[in-house]
Amino acid sequence: MDTRTKILLLKINTSVVASFVFAFFVLPPLYDVFCDITGLNGKTAGRYTVEDDRFNQIEDARNIHVQFIANNNESMPWIFKPRDFQVETIVGKSKTVFYFAQNPTLNDMVGQAIPSISPAEAARYFHKTECFCFNNQPLIAGESADLALQFIVDPDLPKHIKTITLSYTMFDITPEKRTQLTYNSN
Repeated sequence: MDTRTKILLLKINTSVVASFVFAFFVLPPLYDVFCDITGLNGKTAGRYTVEDDRFNQIEDARNIHVQFIANNNESMPWIFKPRDFQVETIVGKSKTVFYFAQNPTLNDMVGQAIPSISPAEAARYFHKTECFCFNNQPLIAGESADLALQFIVDPDLPKHIKTITLSYTMFDITPEKRTQLTYNSN
């Protein structure tokens, strides 16, 4: 093989490795930041803490419908569903609902729920003060649990939004947890 061919192969291999690193290690955090900033894909923020008094002095006590959807990732065998498929709440008032999860398998598993909100514009006005999505959800074989979600719909929600749909997808992260446990114990 001549020198020019070796240099060309080295450049191609370097490009492939750089593309892989970018796609799997750089792009996902950038996408998350982009979604957080723009509200794209209905991505919700993390835990919300009420820091001001404006929620206690609501002038517009309008009602809003909040719908709940639950999905499993294709590799997740759990039974996962909302206890109530829709609730009516008053903007600015705290509301608690529950999702049901059951591990029907013979193995202990760990799940992680990822939220999405529709319409995407509502994501910045839907505040979760407590949510099962903030933590991993370990369930032993056959175990079931009620998973709590406490939220507040911001009074600044645009008036044209009458219904918000909150969707969770449950992922099996058991292999990741086993890897982390093995790695951390060394």
